[in-house]
Amino acid sequence: MNNNIAENTFRQEVENKYIVYNSLFSNLPYDDMGKLGALTPMLCDLSIKELKKSKNPSDIINTFLNKFAHVKGEQEKIDLLFKIIQFIEREVVLFDSVEDASFDRIIGLQHQKGTLENMYQVAQQQKKLDAVYEELKTFKVRVVFTAHPTQFYPNTVLRIIADLTQAIQKNNISQINDLLQQLGKTPFINKTKPTPLEEAKSIMYYLRYVYYKAIGQLHEKLFLEHYKPGEDFIPVMELGFWPGGDRDGNPFVTAEITKQVTEELKINILKCYYEDLRGILRKLTFRGVYEKLENLSGLIYENTFSLRNDLTTEDILKKVEEIKRVLIEKHDGLFSNELDRFTRQVKTFKLHFASLDIRQDSSIHNLILNKIVKRYNLSDNSYDKMDNEEKFYILFQSNIIIKEEDFEEDIIKDTIRNIKQLKKIQKENGERSIHRYIISNSTTIFSVLEVLALFDFCGYKPQEINVDIIPLFETVEGLDNAENVMEQLYNLPLYRNHLERRRKQQTIMLGFSDGTKDGGYVKANWGIFKAKERLTQVSKNNNIEVLFFDGRGGPPARGGGKTRQFYASQGPTIASNQIQLTIQGQTITSSYGSVDQAKHNFEQLITAGISNKVFVDVKLNLTSEDRNIIDRLSAISYKKYLELKNHPQFISYLEERSTVEYYGKANIGSRPSKRGKSSGLSFKDLRAIPFVGSWSQSKQNVPGYFGFGTAVLKLKEEGKMPDLQELYKRSLYFKTLVQNSMMSMIKCNFTLTSYMKENDKYSDFWNILNDEYLLTCKLLLEVAQQKVLMEKEEINRLSVLCREKIMLPLLIIQQFSLQKIHEVDMDEERLIYEKMLVRTLYGIINASRNSA
Repeated sequence: MNNNIAENTFRQEVENKYIVYNSLFSNLPYDDMGKLGALTPMLCDLSIKELKKSKNPSDIINTFLNKFAHVKGEQEKIDLLFKIIQFIEREVVLFDSVEDASFDRIIGLQHQKGTLENMYQVAQQQKKLDAVYEELKTFKVRVVFTAHPTQFYPNTVLRIIADLTQAIQKNNISQINDLLQQLGKTPFINKTKPTPLEEAKSIMYYLRYVYYKAIGQLHEKLFLEHYKPGEDFIPVMELGFWPGGDRDGNPFVTAEITKQVTEELKINILKCYYEDLRGILRKLTFRGVYEKLENLSGLIYENTFSLRNDLTTEDILKKVEEIKRVLIEKHDGLFSNELDRFTRQVKTFKLHFASLDIRQDSSIHNLILNKIVKRYNLSDNSYDKMDNEEKFYILFQSNIIIKEEDFEEDIIKDTIRNIKQLKKIQKENGERSIHRYIISNSTTIFSVLEVLALFDFCGYKPQEINVDIIPLFETVEGLDNAENVMEQLYNLPLYRNHLERRRKQQTIMLGFSDGTKDGGYVKANWGIFKAKERLTQVSKNNNIEVLFFDGRGGPPARGGGKTRQFYASQGPTIASNQIQLTIQGQTITSSYGSVDQAKHNFEQLITAGISNKVFVDVKLNLTSEDRNIIDRLSAISYKKYLELKNHPQFISYLEERSTVEYYGKANIGSRPSKRGKSSGLSFKDLRAIPFVGSWSQSKQNVPGYFGFGTAVLKLKEEGKMPDLQELYKRSLYFKTLVQNSMMSMIKCNFTLTSYMKENDKYSDFWNILNDEYLLTCKLLLEVAQQKVLMEKEEINRLSVLCREKIMLPLLIIQQFSLQKIHEVDMDEERLIYEKMLVRTLYGIINASRNSA
């Protein structure tokens, strides 16, 4: 694609339209709206100019308030800054809507590769069309929605965004004006933290209004293309769900919440079916058909609103098949395609819509086992002091049934209650409604065996445990041990029998977020790649089908970035029968927020997986020399990252000069921002989202590149720069690694904090960060042989730069607030600036889209 064409298209479709609609927004008939519309660009221009001189954000704000805004009183200044924050929050929404409205026109310039049509063309040229069709019958993409707090729009605002996007597509000025007024008057901020149930309902908005349609349309496209008459339909796409099931570090997720979420998921899919059938009834108005459809519609309605609870997926499919038979026999099969489409939806979503995963940290299971051993007098030793042989005996030869009333601790009571209720939920909503138990921080075989034993302790017979137990390897230690752990598990008859009952499939989750936090960007990515290779081989040796589930966040520092390219680069040494990944926060709204976006990005995942299995691509093969190079990069960058983590000022810098402690004060998600209960900041307890997010807020993005430049420099000094450049050209994996790091760096702005060069306490530490950024930027450009970051991705680059400019005043206000918090003596004043800082988090998070 010609960069000039891309740039011109982006400017016409996004930049220019945003300027026009923003001027409309700036002139709305509200108090101070015109003033804010004039002052905000002034603050932006002043910031750009003064930051180049390494000016202090506090000085920039004071100059702006005194010389440009002409406000004198302290309260007047504070009020104006809050109003500017609110104004920019809405500018971000407007920019999102304009960019989303241009999706179809922009995407045509970017991603011809990765469409189903492109894959079919390549398959036809290589005479592999039949192979592609066969893979599509067994291959699956599972997208799992999480409740991680990386986006905050309430449903009211989400609906405005959807309506505004449609109005902009139609260029309906009158409607756009009304929606901008609505946007100006609608609150953006939750006054209290959402409950896990509220979080779940917020994500269900997308399930019901976006993914039901998007996946239905995608399946129809696939079905009509490659299914032969009479062939049974097998869904390619399936959905997973974490809100209400993810207990890891969230004490507010209880057994009752889990049950309520599964009920809400069932209610929402039944509502979709009911609405779908009402549309079909408008066409199938024939005698003998209409009445049966009305009967089915009524049955679904009554089950939706708890008037009865007797409906199964099989009941719906059987009734639809009977209606179709009558339609064919008596009415020439007119509109039978509508029933076929509905049948595919029911086979895809059944009665659960999305499968709810249970997740808990391994340390909690260890705690529970200690209490069980003590309560039932199973040993004189505590569980965590036992050797492996005694642990195994306790877990599987104790012959005990545990009762929640035997314990005082809420966490134990609730764990028992939750495990016991899974059987009932599966009976009411189907087995797939809740069939996976994920164990965070898995390090040994006992991380998995303890969960299996808890089902046994709760009265389950082996054949009744219809649950996949999924270890999550995420730390450097966990990834290194993963192969050995799975080898031992596969060779345990007791666990082997469990896998035999689970179709000889083992899902293994790999965590990018905590991996990067623990080991740095290159080490985590390469460690996960090699772990997948080893786990693929050990599973194959044991005749087990391994399915990898990637815990990917939004930004490259948490496994995000170029999702399709990431999966397309996996290569033949990694099992790829399924693609499973988490999406969350701004990634949901920015990449999967509308039917067209979701359909496109789901399609990209499908073609990445299928192409990897069917087409041979030499770019995916890494030679032994390639591996040696990446091994060296990984080891050197890891050493550099560890030096940073172990720096005596690392924690205090995060505490005092970043927003890390304020994530917990923003009412974005229900989950606390750290795992432990200590008052101070502990690196071990700190969750990956506030860790990565706080670096993003300060525009330093350390987890996305730190150590990479040092590693490349070392190899360059050894004369290996030509090898690195050749590797970048030849290896899709290495190219993706570099490009994702570039995406992190293009969102950096060290001029924002360059005033830290004069800070008595942190100048040396800040210089370490800045020097590594400059080094990495320079050397990765040399590796890629490019002049600017993201040079070959013009549209994405322009989008990032526009967003960075919109949010710059927020960043300046945030740094100003951070400085004032440490300067003021009065608690009341400090609270005001803390509130101001927290308020800036929202707009920056949403403007960045994949920042946390």
